[in-house]
Amino acid sequence: MKTIRRLIYGEVLKSVAFVALGFLCLFFFFDFVDELQSVTKSNMLGYGLPQAILYITLLVPSHLYELLPIAVLIGTIFVMARLAQSSEYTILRTSGLGPWRALRTLLVLGLGFVMLTFAVGDYLAPFSDRTATLVKARYLGLLPTSGLTGAWLREKADDKSYAVNVLSMARDGSLMSPRILEFDAKGFLVSQTNAESARIESDGTWLLRNVERQHYDSKGLDSKAQIRTVGETEMRWPSTLTHEMVSVALLRPDRMATIDLFTYIRHLSANGQKTQRYEIDFWRKVFYPLSCLVMVVLALPFAYLHFRQSGITTYVFIGVLIGISFFLLNNVFGYIGNLRTWSPWITAAAPGMIYSVMSLCAFGWLVLRR
Repeated sequence: MKTIRRLIYGEVLKSVAFVALGFLCLFFFFDFVDELQSVTKSNMLGYGLPQAILYITLLVPSHLYELLPIAVLIGTIFVMARLAQSSEYTILRTSGLGPWRALRTLLVLGLGFVMLTFAVGDYLAPFSDRTATLVKARYLGLLPTSGLTGAWLREKADDKSYAVNVLSMARDGSLMSPRILEFDAKGFLVSQTNAESARIESDGTWLLRNVERQHYDSKGLDSKAQIRTVGETEMRWPSTLTHEMVSVALLRPDRMATIDLFTYIRHLSANGQKTQRYEIDFWRKVFYPLSCLVMVVLALPFAYLHFRQSGITTYVFIGVLIGISFFLLNNVFGYIGNLRTWSPWITAAAPGMIYSVMSLCAFGWLVLRR
């Protein structure tokens, strides 16, 4: 069995690596074409061809994270179909490779791909994405945000609550045009703090620069409200809002590490904010590496097909369509679950469960029938 495992594992690893390399080259070309517009528009800012190539290269780990499951599917289908076409798989079956042993062998290999996908998506991809964004911001200015009004965050402290707005993030990591609205226990606006920029210190304190603070005083319904404006060069504001939380609000949450996203969800829940969208993203990051197991299970039934009349190209193409439909269903379930407020973990796990049952049914039917 060691020889059989060595044969299957070696062939699958080479095929998956070849497919992943092909997809990465294709995406690198697409990103390069898109980035040429920024190069032509920003020659005066120092963002040239070498900087664009560096930026695109730093995006490769994110593409690898997204493409690994479908590369596993295509590579495994190709190997299984080729072994079946050359009758090698028939020889392996007569040598003791039963259906369930073959399934167990591929699942062990799939676990290796699960760990690789998790490591790339949780450690390598967030770091490279952050570095790529900073590289581009170094030459082009501010970091891109997810909306025109920036990010809104909320925080509670004792009997007060705060609504914090950050317009964007600068190239050095500082927060641009922060605005802090302070409310009392009854929900009335107490003060508004506007600053030119802010930096989150190591102890969690926000260091605001060029601050204009407005205090709203109203002692009763019959008295007139008074507004006092105070200007300060610097002001420190103690807060539990970390740099990672602001990054999640400004940038895409699916690019964050799982632990950072979990921390942000706990912060939103503690402050009474909706967490449905972020919980779905969190559980999708948890279940996404497990889709590699679904891919190898989907590929195994192709080893029990006959290829005397046709080549393996058609079956590989069918496998590509199956992989695309899986990721399409995964995205659709995410949007529908967010709109319908379904349970986040069920929304994230449902596509994998559906395709696992389908592949196991196909595998069982082929084994029992043939």
